[in-house]
Amino acid sequence: RIENATNRQVTYSKRRTGIMKKARELTVLCDAQVAIIMFSSTGKYHEFCSPSTDIKGIFDRYQQAIGTSLWVEQYENMQRTLSHLKDINRNLRTEIRQRMGEDLDGLDFDELRGLEQNVDAALKEVRHRKYHV
Repeated sequence: RIENATNRQVTYSKRRTGIMKKARELTVLCDAQVAIIMFSSTGKYHEFCSPSTDIKGIFDRYQQAIGTSLWVEQYENMQRTLSHLKDINRNLRTEIRQRMGEDLDGLDFDELRGLEQNVDAALKEVRHRKYHV
């Protein structure tokens, strides 16, 4: 690792230029499909993609070659997260309705007793704040 930040950036810039030149040469001389994505230490990105293709096409071919689908795995993970968040949202909405006195028919005695205690505690807190304001 190059410790001096200025020297590191200059070296990155020169080597990036060299890598991009080699990628272009591979594309022209060998009819290769090449995609390069680089991020510098400052966060700037640079990319190269063969004129005859696009980056997504190369990533798709890469996924086929290694036998895994990065996009599908991420999509499935997002679907699981969405389903979990919908469950949480549904439960919170049910709890709000119950605290408002709605949808109480499906609750058993212990659940009703717990709800009553929560309402009593909230009422006491409201009264306490009312008298201290």
